Amino acid sequence: MDSDADLTERERAVVNAFQGGFPVVAAPFEPAAAAMRERGVDVTAAELLETIRDLDERGVLSRFGPLVNASEIGGAATLVATHAPADRFDEVVEAINARREVAHNYEREHPHLNVWFVVSVAEDERIEEVLAEIEAETGQETYDLPKQREFRVEAKFYVDGPLAGDEPGEAGIDLSQLGPEVAPTDDRTLSPAERDLVLEVQDGLPLTETPYADVAEAVGRDREWVLATLKRFEAEGKIRRIGVVPNHYALGYTENGMTVWNVPDDVVGEVGPAVAALPFVTHCYERPRHEGVWPYNVFAMTHGRTEAESRRRVEQVRETMAEYWDVGEDDWDTLFSTRILKKTGIRLAERADANTRAR
Repeated sequence: MDSDADLTERERAVVNAFQGGFPVVAAPFEPAAAAMRERGVDVTAAELLETIRDLDERGVLSRFGPLVNASEIGGAATLVATHAPADRFDEVVEAINARREVAHNYEREHPHLNVWFVVSVAEDERIEEVLAEIEAETGQETYDLPKQREFRVEAKFYVDGPLAGDEPGEAGIDLSQLGPEVAPTDDRTLSPAERDLVLEVQDGLPLTETPYADVAEAVGRDREWVLATLKRFEAEGKIRRIGVVPNHYALGYTENGMTVWNVPDDVVGEVGPAVAALPFVTHCYERPRHEGVWPYNVFAMTHGRTEAESRRRVEQVRETMAEYWDVGEDDWDTLFSTRILKKTGIRLAERADANTRAR
């Protein structure tokens, strides 16, 4: 697998340019390449497409296309923590991972809650049932930590080189204004055609000169409908962004620190947005405490390319917190991931099906 050091100057520019803001037009690589040339990167549309294709094949990218916001598509998901005793660790993990509802699972550094996984289901009430079944099978108590407030989900990973930006927020190129004019709706359900579109693009767009036309052919709709629907989904929050999705491990972001904080309830509304504004914080949420076991209510995920960089970033989160409340040593912790135990991605099909209007 490639690392940051293995990337050419053009590849660095492409990774930095379009982690969002990719145009939704018939031939998107033409305006995308033109915008890069305006920023000093000499690349044609064909070269841009070929570079993205090569990065994808080498594993530098997880995919290219829309980043679907599963919570807006249907169903529910939650973060869960549990304890796997050292002498039964593999047994407990295997039981958890065997559940098709478990999408991600990480081992994290914590004296008690050392296994953290995500449960994704089509119906909200199914979460409680799944956790009860896991507890019965493993004999270990689970702690449900659903998202109560979302302050940031912005997992972007830039590399040194062109278009990285000299200041926070300046990286990349935003061409999201290119595309059909649409009006967002307040419809929470999907039509059958919209459901088909979501499932077609969830793993990425075709790496061709005309990706949206190819998607249209695959779902049996015309290209203009696909363009308009994807733009509307962006406006409605069903799609967070469209562009390259880097494999952050391949870019050298190997230090994954989940910082957790026992923030006074009356300042969470101020603290959350302030921490979320830090450019290296990729996720920031308010979640419930569990009395006697888990005292923390604010989560902020940071990533670094070295242990030293990661710890500096955690300290910056602490400094930001300290502007709003008196942070004590026992008021926070950092849980570094030590192992990926499972990573299959959120299964959207069942969630989308449950939220689709009858034909």
